[in-house]
Amino acid sequence: MRFLGTGTSFGIPVVGCDCDVCGSDDPRDRRTRHGVLIEDEGRHLLVDTPPELRLQLLEAGIRNVDGVFLTHPHADHVHGIDDLRIFTLRSERPLPVHVAEEHADEIRARFPYIWSDEEAGPWSSVPDLELVPFRDREPFRAAGFHPTPVGFPHGSYRSYGFRLGDLALIVDAKRVPPDAVELLSGVRVLIVNALWFGNPHPTHFNVEEALEVAERLGARRTYLTHLTHRLRHDRLVERLPEGVEPAHDGLEIEV
Repeated sequence: MRFLGTGTSFGIPVVGCDCDVCGSDDPRDRRTRHGVLIEDEGRHLLVDTPPELRLQLLEAGIRNVDGVFLTHPHADHVHGIDDLRIFTLRSERPLPVHVAEEHADEIRARFPYIWSDEEAGPWSSVPDLELVPFRDREPFRAAGFHPTPVGFPHGSYRSYGFRLGDLALIVDAKRVPPDAVELLSGVRVLIVNALWFGNPHPTHFNVEEALEVAERLGARRTYLTHLTHRLRHDRLVERLPEGVEPAHDGLEIEV
């Protein structure tokens, strides 16, 4: 799998910021908005469609996507959805976009032109997307994979991650519900959001909270993502325990 983007909604560098992370010449400190690509035997499942999606896909050399999993409707996770149209134009068939049942209406309302009842003309390049709702804790099929989705509290929303075999993904979460701990326990690889050290945030994990989650789930390897410009990559590496490391844009791992 490949990390396409590992930053928060501001991205890094942050516009107009002169901090040492935003000015860093370490490419690992340049973080676009969150996106992950899961690959296996030629199948590609994309997690989220951030605003930089086109650039991320070009950088990764991705030529096809077979399905999309949207964690939740916040702008930094969905506002690159129009970039999916190149895949449907080439394949001439709808691309399944899997989203939690509770978020499906908001996605339709956010991008009404995609799901308009008006028939698109032959000149149209509107993405041909099939919105496929899923329910919390009910496994489903996506791009040939079989994830079990899990909703995590994220302010007034729930952000959805999943367990897929030995991989667990938790993005934009503040708490792991007790009944989800058993479902996620024992994973080999955990991907979890972590904003910064200290100063707890009302809707996201900080680093300390993310490390607690990793320990509670017994993850063998943990990758921190959704990182802010308060975390310089090289310094963060020095502060993390064995088995935990920060992800960075372009990082590829095997599960």
